[in-house]
Amino acid sequence: MTTLERLTSDLTTSMKARDTFTTGTLRQIIGAVRTAEKSGSVARDFSDDEVQKVLASEVKKRRESAQIFADAGADDRAANETAEADLIETYLPATLSPEQVDALVADAIASTGATGPKDMGTVMKAVNAAAAGLGRVDGKVLSQVVRAALVG
Repeated sequence: MTTLERLTSDLTTSMKARDTFTTGTLRQIIGAVRTAEKSGSVARDFSDDEVQKVLASEVKKRRESAQIFADAGADDRAANETAEADLIETYLPATLSPEQVDALVADAIASTGATGPKDMGTVMKAVNAAAAGLGRVDGKVLSQVVRAALVG
């Protein structure tokens, strides 16, 4: 079952259970996927990886919104955004642990022969390719780990 099929199935289940929070959140993310599919010059069906990228983007948006609401003192709205992000994350593969990221970076540096910060792009590309089947990696965290490994 693809991620989009699972989302649609879970939406039906939540509607039957009259779970308004889950129903609303799933409708939003299915809508975001459909909108992304229609963007560009030609509408097309997304692969599962592309759907996962849209979901990751939606999680990131909600986490950023939650932080903004929390900073503004709107704790109830921040909690709602966080709960939505948590729900969406259940449809994404697990995030790699810091130890796994460190190991991937070390392997990529060894395999590419990187020697300094000028090789950062090559190492990032190798790590992202290696991590593709293992789980999610936050790009910002990955960039920091690669930079630290190449400089230090």
